[in-house]
Amino acid sequence: MVRKFTIAASTLLIAAASLVVAAPTSAAAPAGGGSTHGPCQYTKTPDEPAARPVPLPPDPHRTPDRGTVEVDVKSNQGAIPLTLDRAAAPCTVQSFIHLARWKFYDRTTCHRLTTYPTLEVLQCGDPSGTGEGGPGYRYKDELPVDLQPAPNDPTGERKIYPRGTLAMANAGPDTNGSQFFLVYGNAYLRPNYTIFGTIGEPGLATLDKVAAAGVQPTPEDPAPLDGPPVLETDLKKVKVRC
Repeated sequence: MVRKFTIAASTLLIAAASLVVAAPTSAAAPAGGGSTHGPCQYTKTPDEPAARPVPLPPDPHRTPDRGTVEVDVKSNQGAIPLTLDRAAAPCTVQSFIHLARWKFYDRTTCHRLTTYPTLEVLQCGDPSGTGEGGPGYRYKDELPVDLQPAPNDPTGERKIYPRGTLAMANAGPDTNGSQFFLVYGNAYLRPNYTIFGTIGEPGLATLDKVAAAGVQPTPEDPAPLDGPPVLETDLKKVKVRC
């Protein structure tokens, strides 16, 4: 079953998958089982198979939760360096590193740009390029607790995901997969999205260029604020620094 989640200016889209996983099983995954045995409990999603073959991530008894990890993202629009924060989201960082090392993100396109004044993000991480692709597994949220309140929100529920934030897209509680979003401006959201790192200044310059070109026009809406970017943005290589 393929699920696609769309939302307005206060939420984001997540992946489901469309291709069968055809990769060796991770050493941390039980043979024939549906999830890993460590604290992250990466769980297979048979109804949403992987868009590109990849095993379950390693899931050691003690998930690394200190320090940062530098990731070099080479895109056709420019460099997007990332700094992953293990303390903020150890299971998410572990999964992202795993996917990068399996080249899951290489040669993929960032399928969604939003240019609302309250939601300025570029969404990536789906090898199918449709917004419906994922890694064939899900895992738990690691939600932020210290975000500042969004201005002019009468409910008081939305928070500020500041410029330079790297966070996971999802389809509800504990449904993280491979899709992530890069915040280049304001993002006022309920704190339901795991923050797992930051974007370096060269990356923000790249995102600003992509955002300035806008969203691809459509016959129904000649000036959409949400959709594929005019400047097609492809992740050519995502490499974790040793």
